[in-house]
Amino acid sequence: MKNQKVIDVYNGLVVKFKELISEYEIDHNDYQDLVNWMDQLGKAGEIPLFMDVFFETHALQEMYKNVKGTEPTILGPYYIENTPDIQNPGVLPQRENEPGDVLYFSGTVKDIDGNPLANTKIDMWQADANGEYSYFAEGIPANNLRGVFYTDANGEFEVKTVVPGNYSVPTDGPSGQFLKWVDHHAYRPAHLHLLFQPENGDKLVTQIYFEGDQYLEDDVAQGVRGSLITKLDKHEGTEKGLKNDYYTAHLDFELRLQDKPIFNKSVVNQN
Repeated sequence: MKNQKVIDVYNGLVVKFKELISEYEIDHNDYQDLVNWMDQLGKAGEIPLFMDVFFETHALQEMYKNVKGTEPTILGPYYIENTPDIQNPGVLPQRENEPGDVLYFSGTVKDIDGNPLANTKIDMWQADANGEYSYFAEGIPANNLRGVFYTDANGEFEVKTVVPGNYSVPTDGPSGQFLKWVDHHAYRPAHLHLLFQPENGDKLVTQIYFEGDQYLEDDVAQGVRGSLITKLDKHEGTEKGLKNDYYTAHLDFELRLQDKPIFNKSVVNQN
């Protein structure tokens, strides 16, 4: 069945591709090298990884630059569906004596008009203190540091977890070769992943970053947004009956109940 949007996008890509060929004097050997590298990318199963790291953030910035509310950012390759439900306030599933500093992360969820969004489903996942994700690293139990919870009547939540570590995207395949070509490191700043699903609205995918992280300014995936950076505040453990000091972090979220791009440039992002 004919799809006019596919036709239009393909024709637009051809026009842009021709411009790149002329501007950067790409010859047929260069073109064949590109085809061979793309073939390796596919055979290695890294197409989703490559698009996620090097293109999705630019797509989201362009799609949502004219909208109000919390900015979206990349989903990342480590999302897993159907993780355990936890209470709010609650504890993200973790190992006994989970490595890392204890973190209490809290937030409020409202719509863009300031109305609290009760019973909003929040899917949360993160790397551990060593920068590794459950399901993608050996020795970590399934669903470790992954869970689903719901906002209370005031749109509020709090989760006990650990401060995540920095991690490197895989570098042993064609994506790693690309990083060598562009002379860039493979690291992402520490972050929390959140996927919001309000009762009457569309999902929002975003991430939370922390002040002072060494990779905030040159995240390999360019996923950092200034409005998504929060502060880690340190507290004495005795306040909560803990042996060691702990941290808190907080961020407020504004959801668009129709989370759609707006390409009218007269609308300005209010973040």
